[in-house]
Amino acid sequence: MNTHMLGSFADEQPIEITAIKAEPEHVAQPRAVGRWTHIHAPDARIASVGKQRWRGARREVKVFLANPNALFGLAFLAAVAFAALLAPVFYPGDPMEMVSRPFLWPGQNASYPLGTDSMGRDVLAGILHGARISLLVGITATLLGLGAGITIGALAGYFGGLVDNLLVKLIEIFQTIPSFVLLVVLVAIAQPTTATVTVAIALVSWPTVARLTRAEFRAIREKDYVLAARSLGFGHARIIFREILPNALPPLIVTSSVMVASAILMESALSFMGLGDPNQVSWGSMIGAGRDVIRTAWYLTALPGLAIVFTVLALNLIGDGLNDALNPRFSEER
Repeated sequence: MNTHMLGSFADEQPIEITAIKAEPEHVAQPRAVGRWTHIHAPDARIASVGKQRWRGARREVKVFLANPNALFGLAFLAAVAFAALLAPVFYPGDPMEMVSRPFLWPGQNASYPLGTDSMGRDVLAGILHGARISLLVGITATLLGLGAGITIGALAGYFGGLVDNLLVKLIEIFQTIPSFVLLVVLVAIAQPTTATVTVAIALVSWPTVARLTRAEFRAIREKDYVLAARSLGFGHARIIFREILPNALPPLIVTSSVMVASAILMESALSFMGLGDPNQVSWGSMIGAGRDVIRTAWYLTALPGLAIVFTVLALNLIGDGLNDALNPRFSEER
């Protein structure tokens, strides 16, 4: 053992420093591992991420439920959906059937709480059955638009290069044409049915989703966890659907609520112009039928109009609540 003496300042005592010898050779050293110990890292990562996503989802649900405007929108939309589902139970007959004398005002006859129109059809039956068409078209067109937009936007944002350039040009072609003009042309060329209107609305709605998805994929594809998935040899499909898409969903979920509202407005506008399904009653067709007598029977346009206004308002309130709950800027507050 070697000892060295260091001089001190003024009256301080010398400090003794002892060099410590290395451990004897007989002390057991850790054995070398022949295999990589992190070979099961993907499974552990997936399990931990799943728990984190579950905890994050619980926080987001709490934030959403703490928003009174979002709760009002959700409750009203649930009431509309419930009324639409039970419309055949309350009014099993044809809502376009003439059941009484024309122009019964709301409250004038207990059998027809919201009155009758110019042809003697029950207004309440028309509103309830019209809710089925509006929600069906809105939700189905949104799902189709999301499917096409997410697929095209994901391919463009993930691969980039020539694929990105070609798909962006396709998106720009659709966006240069006014959406409602293209919608009217598509429905006018084809037979005006509920299916035709739904597909046409989806065709004019997907470019917005595609651009948003492309931007999210371009921002996420260079993240560390995506690079780690590539280094582990994961395929393109797994990286797109398991790594990038779940992290790009929050803005897409918020956008979907607005898309449903826009689809309902588009369907109502087409039906108002007489381009909807003539065999189905909808809120837009009821407003179109009552516009000729708006001065003498304003309730024929006001009641279905209020149904559209409150339904679209409820969807927008839900969208605002989802934005507050899913926006990463509020993660610290959550």
